[in-house]
Amino acid sequence: MRVLIATDAWRPQINGVVRSLERMVEAAPEFGVTPHMLTPEGFWQVGLPSYPDIRIALATRRHVAQRIAEFGPDHIHIATEGPIGWLTRAVCLAQKRTFTTSYHTRFPQYVAARWPIPESWSYRFLRRFHGPAAGVMVSTATVEAELRAHGFERILRWGRGVDLSLFHPRPESVLDLPRPIFLSVGRVAVEKNLEAFLSLRLPGSKVVVGDGPARADLQRAFPEAHFLGAREGEDLAAIYASSDVFVFPSLTDTFGIVLLEAAASGLPVAAFPVQGPSDVFAGSEAAVLHEDLRSAALSALRLPREAGLQLAQRHSWHSSAEQFYGHMRRAMQTAAAGKAARVEPAPASTALSVRLEPAEGKEFA
Repeated sequence: MRVLIATDAWRPQINGVVRSLERMVEAAPEFGVTPHMLTPEGFWQVGLPSYPDIRIALATRRHVAQRIAEFGPDHIHIATEGPIGWLTRAVCLAQKRTFTTSYHTRFPQYVAARWPIPESWSYRFLRRFHGPAAGVMVSTATVEAELRAHGFERILRWGRGVDLSLFHPRPESVLDLPRPIFLSVGRVAVEKNLEAFLSLRLPGSKVVVGDGPARADLQRAFPEAHFLGAREGEDLAAIYASSDVFVFPSLTDTFGIVLLEAAASGLPVAAFPVQGPSDVFAGSEAAVLHEDLRSAALSALRLPREAGLQLAQRHSWHSSAEQFYGHMRRAMQTAAAGKAARVEPAPASTALSVRLEPAEGKEFA
């Protein structure tokens, strides 16, 4: 199966969408899939308003159609609702191609955090985008229920995973800071609600890993916090394992892969009781979820680190990819069956045969 994945989020961006898609590409050969990424690479780009580090493509439908034709996919998956996503959607509809989509961010809440735009407008925009898809992939039951409540249909579950060979407890610390160390990892932007973490009265040290448009302002406002910038791989994993509590202040994430990375590192989690953390840690003792984030952070210091390790064991990227590509195969099969039903001639036994007899004393002209 040749699968084209269209996404506006790709390297050099560092976020959950990019990480998820990279894992799907890596796992593709295990499922007999040849993947191809359609990204802003190769197109003229411009910085996103209010977030110049994110570059969006200045592409045309003709160029996107050409890219698709060159690869010749059996199936197309559209991962984001940006220019690449909309143009790929337009090509699919024009060519009557079956496609699936995915919903990664609580877009209406994300937009409302930045601009005075009603959430109802954003949901209308999203329904139009995802409506023609054979399926909309979401990460949790809470996101599924939220979208169904706003009129979405054909919703499919696609969970996330964690690399246990990279994220795990380590005997030595790479952070020489006063303890306890409270860590937050992710994009440093207004929708991540980092101010709620940085403004807490906590003992020890606060550490922020990540970069984004809000970093300079937050560093000025909270000079006592330690901003380490973007980190990846072994460097990031060592920072997780060197900390004492992971604080996740976001109110808009649909999942939060960093939650699984923290748990796999043996790091207790403190978060608000909202979707994302509530889904990931349901029935687990690996996190404290409370409206009082300070109370949650202090209480998390007393949690057993083994609870996070047990939780992480249940989330693999292999099972995530199995769901991802399984949904695509079923979408292809359903589309093929529907096409066959439309073109197959009716069996002779169903034909209606009518014999007309002239009434007595009458003749047909």
